[in-house]
Amino acid sequence: MIETHFDLISLLRGILGISSVIAVTWLLSFNRKKIDWKLVGGGLLLQVIFALSVLYIPFVGSALEWIGKAFIKLMDFGHQGVAFLLGPYASKKNGFIFLIHSLPIIIFFSALVSLFYHWGIIQRIVGAFSWVLRKFMNISGAEGLVSAGNVFVGMTEAPVLIKNYLPRMNKSEIFLVMVSGMGTIAGTVMATYIAMLSGNDPASRIVFAKHLLSASFMAAPGAIVIAKIFCPQTEPVIEQPVQVEKEGRHATVLDAISAGTSVGIKLMVNIAAMLLVFIALVGLVNYISESIIGRYTGINEWIVSFTGGKASGLNFQFIVGIILAPFMWLVGVPSDDMMLVGSLLGQKTILNEFVAYFQLQQWKDAGLFVYNKSIVMSTYILCGFANISSIGILLGGIGVLAPEKRELISRFGFPAMIGGALVSVLSAAIIGMILG
Repeated sequence: MIETHFDLISLLRGILGISSVIAVTWLLSFNRKKIDWKLVGGGLLLQVIFALSVLYIPFVGSALEWIGKAFIKLMDFGHQGVAFLLGPYASKKNGFIFLIHSLPIIIFFSALVSLFYHWGIIQRIVGAFSWVLRKFMNISGAEGLVSAGNVFVGMTEAPVLIKNYLPRMNKSEIFLVMVSGMGTIAGTVMATYIAMLSGNDPASRIVFAKHLLSASFMAAPGAIVIAKIFCPQTEPVIEQPVQVEKEGRHATVLDAISAGTSVGIKLMVNIAAMLLVFIALVGLVNYISESIIGRYTGINEWIVSFTGGKASGLNFQFIVGIILAPFMWLVGVPSDDMMLVGSLLGQKTILNEFVAYFQLQQWKDAGLFVYNKSIVMSTYILCGFANISSIGILLGGIGVLAPEKRELISRFGFPAMIGGALVSVLSAAIIGMILG
């Protein structure tokens, strides 16, 4: 069980946090008068029930922990493949190396997802979860299916589950498809986050696996809540019986594994390249702002004194942290850590979640966080694909499946990214309230 300190203060802070996220979404809404508050209430209730179940019902918490341990065991199998290829260089004795100890696991998990999809396992789990979402929130079958699918597969793979229904979807439904993709993560990369955050500590691996799984499941109803406030249903819904295909598209097991491996390689190379470029760009920005502007104006010394040494000067991390710190306090992050968590959210949205998780791991290991609650909330806040580059990914993915919706998707790109970021913040506010 996770240690909690729930009391009246944490309840009030949590209510303030949830209300703040809902208020921001309401202000950005395309049609505030048409918001279905009953749907919103059902989604929030579903999230709270799930969070309470994970933390206070031993059976649910143990089940999620068991799934987390299964994830970790699968990661160990993946490391066996890495050890075969790299020999002694695969050892963690000299420290954690992201390129060796984290990224290659994506290939193995991608192959597994493809195999499970071929056997029809993922489709059945997605179908069951979709049924729960539809019953609680009164959404269409296609919306429930894609929202549930995003918990297990990526933002471009989940819409494939409803590819035959996309052309006939209205604006609100398309927006939900996009927010669901932005607000969740794929199971193929979850192992990477677990490895990144836990390092060499076996106990931490279980804790972070449990929280990341919890964040993924909470994001599904959260995405529906945010999307339906942002873009309410104002057009008729063409309800059609939605059937989940029972088997994958590959001819044989070996074909499925081979295809999944190929996808994993592309994903790993793409992530590695993006990290290299984005971190290098941050270094360039920091050189200009901190090493030149901050140094010669004396601002660096003031920032170090102001933050108690948590920031080294006028760098990118400090700037986005200062901008988002007030919002982080509103959603329940402790005052001593609100600038750090705000910086992580900014890095995730402007760059990507991999950069932000890497920064979280560095700050966590450096002991910069005053409260463990802030680390847990950060884990939820970063658990999603909502960043600028994802707009292009969604446009390319869904645009191919439904070319006639391409213009609508391009117009919804930036609002969907904001909505996806708010989905993760909403989950963090709820879990923060319960942790106390």
